[in-house]
Amino acid sequence: MPRARGLHDRDLLDALEALNPEPFSGTAWRTTWATRDPLTGSTAGGRWHPENSFEALYTSTEPDGSLAEVYFHLSRAPVFSSAQVRLCCLRVETRRTLRLDMDMLGRLGVEAAGYPAMEYARTREIGAAAHFLEFDGLLVPSPRWPCLNLVLFLDRLDPDSLAVEEVREVNWPAWREQHKRA
Repeated sequence: MPRARGLHDRDLLDALEALNPEPFSGTAWRTTWATRDPLTGSTAGGRWHPENSFEALYTSTEPDGSLAEVYFHLSRAPVFSSAQVRLCCLRVETRRTLRLDMDMLGRLGVEAAGYPAMEYARTREIGAAAHFLEFDGLLVPSPRWPCLNLVLFLDRLDPDSLAVEEVREVNWPAWREQHKRA
């Protein structure tokens, strides 16, 4: 897709506006350092938001999806961190979330073969455009586990739409043993 003048690709904006957002009501899982508030997002940038743009909270619809994503990133370091990590079950309510499957992502310019890699340019454009259009999040395929990830745009949510329901300590050796493919 050719890049339009301005902040966002007009073709991308048109494609996203044509989609019907849906509410999400249920649980989502978030893995964090034990010292971090699980309801605090990041502005550092990630797969679905450019750095220093808006605060996004990355969650998964499955506990192992959340753990697999964090495990992937921790495994990239020369030494696997021994810092305490916890898995948090969150209660989430959204109103205008976009569900994007791999077919739709392909039509939006995301190559399926590169999706598991850390090739974030197009997905960041999609996330930034969705945020601009005032969607409150994205429900997207996890690149690390057979489930969906829920990416929340915190400034688009009502303050009472997120709550921590449960917290579990993470035992990485036990998780690795249980899931040898991770």
